[in-house]
Amino acid sequence: MDRFEGYAALITGGARGIGAATARRLADEGARVLVVDLDEEAARETAGGVPGALATRCDVGDPESVAAAVAYAVEAFGRLDVLVNNAFARDLPDTARFEDESEDGWREQFDVTLMGAVRCARAALPLLAAGGRGAIVNIGSVNAEADFGGHAYSAAKAGLASFTRTLAGDAAPRGVRVNLVTPGTIATRAWESRQAQLAALADRVYPLRRVGTPEDVAAAVAFLASRDAAWITGTTLRVDGGLLAVNTHFAEVLGE
Repeated sequence: MDRFEGYAALITGGARGIGAATARRLADEGARVLVVDLDEEAARETAGGVPGALATRCDVGDPESVAAAVAYAVEAFGRLDVLVNNAFARDLPDTARFEDESEDGWREQFDVTLMGAVRCARAALPLLAAGGRGAIVNIGSVNAEADFGGHAYSAAKAGLASFTRTLAGDAAPRGVRVNLVTPGTIATRAWESRQAQLAALADRVYPLRRVGTPEDVAAAVAFLASRDAAWITGTTLRVDGGLLAVNTHFAEVLGE
């Protein structure tokens, strides 16, 4: 299936995890992909394993770096059809008391996770509109909808969800769709040292009895970015194994 034949896509945070899986998925369906990441070496390594992909360094906290990455995509591919905002700041653990949390951590989360998406959308939107089939897919989190810890990260992802809806309204008259994918726990390298916790989550928390994979999220991104979703904008697609819909612990207690 070549849903993205002739398309060009830019993926932030594309060096690893969800971003890398999305690059592979879009390329497998025909897209030319620019993998951008703060870690340029890792971005180039990922792009090297994706047919037709290119890579460049991009700091989404820097408007000039964002503008340069978007310009590079257009120079290389001649157009831009898909923007995937996947970059986010490292989620620092909550302090024992909320009031002891550093403001610097909050600023970094909002500057990268939320404002990074804002900067990329601002730079890419005119080009996405010019192509006549533009799509922005933002990567959110279940943390935006329920308490799973991470005050700053959760708030930034909630802001991204709201931004998705307001930008969808702004971009719709120009033919650009904007949607959000909301993942639950995804088995990325951040969990490599916590395999026992992943197994416990799969067994006791997730109704589908497994945690997600980057490929699960990439499949959802590909759908929302494609013409199969041509009449979908401003929506949130949960990719969370039923986490937010089903209270597994509640059901288990009732069954005891």
